[in-house]
Amino acid sequence: MSVSSPAATSRAAAPAAPTQAELLDFARRTAADAALIASLPLDPEGRTWVRLEGPGGSEAWLIGWPPGTGTGWHDHAESVGAFVTAAGELKENALAARLPTDGWKTLELADDVDRERRLPAGKGRAFGRHHVHEVLNESPDRHAVSVHAYYPPLPQIRRYSRGGQTLRLEQVERPEDWQ
Repeated sequence: MSVSSPAATSRAAAPAAPTQAELLDFARRTAADAALIASLPLDPEGRTWVRLEGPGGSEAWLIGWPPGTGTGWHDHAESVGAFVTAAGELKENALAARLPTDGWKTLELADDVDRERRLPAGKGRAFGRHHVHEVLNESPDRHAVSVHAYYPPLPQIRRYSRGGQTLRLEQVERPEDWQ
Protein backbone atom coordinates (compact mmCIF):
# COMPACT_ATOMS: atom_id res chain seq x y z
CA MET A 1 0.00 0.00 0.00
CA SER A 2 1.38 3.42 -0.92
CA VAL A 3 0.38 6.70 0.61
CA SER A 4 0.54 10.01 -1.27
CA SER A 5 1.15 13.27 0.46
CA PRO A 6 -1.04 16.25 -0.55
CA ALA A 7 2.04 17.94 -2.04
CA ALA A 8 2.83 14.91 -4.20
CA THR A 9 -0.79 14.73 -5.38
CA SER A 10 -0.86 18.40 -6.42
CA ARG A 11 2.46 18.04 -8.27
CA ALA A 12 1.13 15.04 -10.19
CA ALA A 13 -2.05 16.91 -11.17
CA ALA A 14 -0.26 19.88 -12.75
CA PRO A 15 0.32 19.40 -16.48
CA ALA A 16 3.88 19.74 -17.71
CA ALA A 17 4.70 22.87 -19.67
CA PRO A 18 4.85 22.15 -23.40
CA THR A 19 8.34 22.02 -24.87
CA GLN A 20 9.48 23.93 -27.94
CA ALA A 21 9.26 20.65 -29.89
CA GLU A 22 5.66 20.11 -28.73
CA LEU A 23 4.71 23.66 -29.70
CA LEU A 24 6.27 23.13 -33.14
CA ASP A 25 4.44 19.82 -33.55
CA PHE A 26 1.14 21.52 -32.63
CA ALA A 27 1.81 24.33 -35.13
CA ARG A 28 2.64 21.78 -37.87
CA ARG A 29 -0.49 19.72 -37.26
CA THR A 30 -2.67 22.83 -37.10
CA ALA A 31 -1.11 24.32 -40.26
CA ALA A 32 -1.99 21.07 -42.08
CA ASP A 33 -5.71 21.52 -41.27
CA ALA A 34 -6.88 22.87 -44.65
CA ALA A 35 -10.42 23.63 -43.44
CA LEU A 36 -9.14 25.68 -40.49
CA ILE A 37 -6.67 27.60 -42.67
CA ALA A 38 -9.40 28.35 -45.25
CA SER A 39 -11.72 29.62 -42.49
CA LEU A 40 -9.46 32.54 -41.57
CA PRO A 41 -10.88 35.81 -42.93
CA LEU A 42 -8.18 37.64 -44.89
CA ASP A 43 -8.00 41.43 -45.10
CA PRO A 44 -6.07 43.11 -47.93
CA GLU A 45 -5.07 45.99 -45.62
CA GLY A 46 -3.83 44.38 -42.42
CA ARG A 47 -3.08 41.18 -40.58
CA THR A 48 -5.98 39.13 -39.27
CA TRP A 49 -5.87 36.57 -36.49
CA VAL A 50 -7.90 34.06 -34.55
CA ARG A 51 -6.90 32.73 -31.14
CA LEU A 52 -6.61 28.94 -30.95
CA GLU A 53 -6.53 26.45 -28.10
CA GLY A 54 -2.84 25.54 -27.72
CA PRO A 55 -1.37 22.51 -25.99
CA GLY A 56 -0.75 22.48 -22.24
CA GLY A 57 -2.06 25.97 -21.55
CA SER A 58 -0.08 27.61 -24.33
CA GLU A 59 -1.28 30.62 -26.31
CA ALA A 60 -1.80 29.94 -30.02
CA TRP A 61 -2.80 32.04 -33.02
CA LEU A 62 -3.77 31.58 -36.64
CA ILE A 63 -2.50 34.69 -38.47
CA GLY A 64 -3.19 36.01 -41.98
CA TRP A 65 -0.52 38.19 -43.59
CA PRO A 66 -1.45 40.44 -46.53
CA PRO A 67 1.21 40.96 -49.20
CA GLY A 68 4.06 43.18 -48.01
CA THR A 69 3.29 43.06 -44.27
CA GLY A 70 5.48 42.17 -41.31
CA THR A 71 5.83 42.33 -37.57
CA GLY A 72 8.82 44.60 -37.15
CA TRP A 73 11.63 43.55 -34.81
CA HIS A 74 10.34 42.11 -31.52
CA ASP A 75 10.75 39.36 -28.95
CA HIS A 76 8.36 37.38 -26.76
CA ALA A 77 10.12 37.98 -23.44
CA GLU A 78 10.05 34.89 -21.21
CA SER A 79 7.97 32.76 -23.59
CA VAL A 80 9.29 30.00 -25.84
CA GLY A 81 7.49 29.52 -29.11
CA ALA A 82 7.11 28.04 -32.54
CA PHE A 83 5.47 28.96 -35.81
CA VAL A 84 4.73 27.22 -39.10
CA THR A 85 3.69 28.72 -42.43
CA ALA A 86 0.40 27.18 -43.53
CA ALA A 87 -0.01 29.01 -46.87
CA GLY A 88 2.24 31.26 -48.93
CA GLU A 89 5.78 31.97 -47.71
CA LEU A 90 7.16 33.92 -44.77
CA LYS A 91 10.66 35.21 -44.19
CA GLU A 92 12.18 35.41 -40.73
CA ASN A 93 15.09 37.72 -39.96
CA ALA A 94 16.54 36.85 -36.56
CA LEU A 95 19.45 37.75 -34.32
CA ALA A 96 21.75 34.93 -33.27
CA ALA A 97 22.70 36.74 -30.08
CA ARG A 98 21.60 36.61 -26.47
CA LEU A 99 20.44 40.10 -25.51
CA PRO A 100 20.24 41.50 -22.00
CA THR A 101 16.70 41.12 -20.71
CA ASP A 102 16.34 44.48 -18.94
CA GLY A 103 18.02 47.77 -18.29
CA TRP A 104 19.05 48.82 -21.79
CA LYS A 105 17.67 51.04 -24.53
CA THR A 106 20.31 50.79 -27.29
CA LEU A 107 22.69 47.98 -28.26
CA GLU A 108 25.42 47.77 -30.87
CA LEU A 109 25.22 44.36 -32.54
CA ALA A 110 28.17 42.31 -33.75
CA ASP A 111 28.57 41.90 -37.51
CA ASP A 112 27.79 38.16 -37.57
CA VAL A 113 24.46 38.00 -35.68
CA ASP A 114 21.99 38.19 -38.58
CA ARG A 115 20.14 35.06 -39.68
CA GLU A 116 17.55 34.72 -42.45
CA ARG A 117 15.11 31.87 -43.03
CA ARG A 118 12.59 31.41 -45.81
CA LEU A 119 9.61 29.40 -44.61
CA PRO A 120 7.31 28.15 -47.39
CA ALA A 121 4.06 26.34 -46.57
CA GLY A 122 4.70 23.41 -44.23
CA LYS A 123 7.97 24.80 -42.83
CA GLY A 124 8.48 26.41 -39.46
CA ARG A 125 10.73 26.73 -36.48
CA ALA A 126 10.83 26.76 -32.71
CA PHE A 127 12.65 29.36 -30.64
CA GLY A 128 13.67 30.04 -27.06
CA ARG A 129 13.17 32.88 -24.65
CA HIS A 130 14.25 36.39 -25.68
CA HIS A 131 14.48 35.43 -29.38
CA VAL A 132 14.59 38.70 -31.34
CA HIS A 133 13.17 38.49 -34.85
CA GLU A 134 10.89 39.96 -37.47
CA VAL A 135 8.52 37.98 -39.68
CA LEU A 136 7.62 39.22 -43.16
CA ASN A 137 5.37 38.32 -46.06
CA GLU A 138 7.44 39.69 -48.93
CA SER A 139 5.06 38.52 -51.64
CA PRO A 140 3.76 41.43 -53.74
CA ASP A 141 0.43 39.72 -54.43
CA ARG A 142 -0.24 36.71 -52.21
CA HIS A 143 -1.45 36.34 -48.63
CA ALA A 144 0.43 34.07 -46.25
CA VAL A 145 -1.12 32.24 -43.29
CA SER A 146 0.74 30.89 -40.26
CA VAL A 147 0.18 29.18 -36.92
CA HIS A 148 2.02 30.42 -33.80
CA ALA A 149 2.18 28.98 -30.27
CA TYR A 150 3.81 30.41 -27.13
CA TYR A 151 4.36 29.16 -23.58
CA PRO A 152 3.82 30.62 -21.15
CA PRO A 153 1.11 32.79 -22.71
CA LEU A 154 2.75 36.04 -23.77
CA PRO A 155 3.51 38.20 -20.71
CA GLN A 156 4.81 40.97 -22.96
CA ILE A 157 6.27 41.77 -26.35
CA ARG A 158 9.24 44.08 -26.63
CA ARG A 159 9.37 46.05 -29.91
CA TYR A 160 12.64 47.29 -31.40
CA SER A 161 13.84 49.53 -34.20
CA ARG A 162 16.93 48.62 -36.15
CA GLY A 163 19.32 50.89 -38.00
CA GLY A 164 22.39 49.08 -39.32
CA GLN A 165 24.00 47.34 -36.35
CA THR A 166 22.09 49.41 -33.76
CA LEU A 167 19.07 47.85 -32.04
CA ARG A 168 16.91 50.20 -29.98
CA LEU A 169 14.16 49.17 -27.55
CA GLU A 170 11.12 51.26 -28.54
CA GLN A 171 8.14 49.87 -26.65
CA VAL A 172 7.04 47.17 -24.22
CA GLU A 173 3.52 45.87 -24.84
CA ARG A 174 1.48 43.80 -22.40
CA PRO A 175 -1.65 41.73 -23.08
CA GLU A 176 -3.93 44.50 -21.83
CA ASP A 177 -2.50 46.73 -24.61
CA TRP A 178 -3.80 44.29 -27.25
CA GLN A 179 -7.47 44.41 -26.27
